[in-house]
Amino acid sequence: MQTTQYLTKILNELQQSSSLILDEDAEKLVNGILEAKKVFVAGAGRSGFMGKSFAMRMMHMGIDAYVLGETTTPNFEKDDILIIGSGSGETKSLVSMAEKAHNIGGKIAAVTIFPESTIGQLANFTIKMPGSPKDQSEGDYQTIQPMGSLFEQTLLLFYDAIILRFMEKKGYDTNKMYGKHANLE
Repeated sequence: MQTTQYLTKILNELQQSSSLILDEDAEKLVNGILEAKKVFVAGAGRSGFMGKSFAMRMMHMGIDAYVLGETTTPNFEKDDILIIGSGSGETKSLVSMAEKAHNIGGKIAAVTIFPESTIGQLANFTIKMPGSPKDQSEGDYQTIQPMGSLFEQTLLLFYDAIILRFMEKKGYDTNKMYGKHANLE
């Protein structure tokens, strides 16, 4: 198979996966972010990169958004929300973060393949994402892609869709957001 044929198959998988995410769950996340004082994102590996890109776009929207583990991240408080992107919902470091956020009394959102996972159970709300875990031995979604690629790609696109929903609710356009873009480079 040629590279562009693989690309077409990946895009078809993403088209299918996007139709499986519930709008009401996504809207809960949008509202949770809007109600929070500060927004924190976390994820491990490639899911963490997707979270970082989400935090950057939220910053462009004027939202106090941070990536857990960065040196300039402030403390998490009870009026804050932690958004964890984790395919398995069982990554030990992320479970530990969720437990701490839960004990502080802040809100937790889990974006995961497995809402019944440890992180999913600690969360105030979950967004069930289609995809296969890294070992692809569990999950009800088949993919031609290796490991957690489909989950990670869907996660990035989902986060971008959340940003578009914010833009709609706040009356923002790309020009207003660009004004918050780094300009010293």
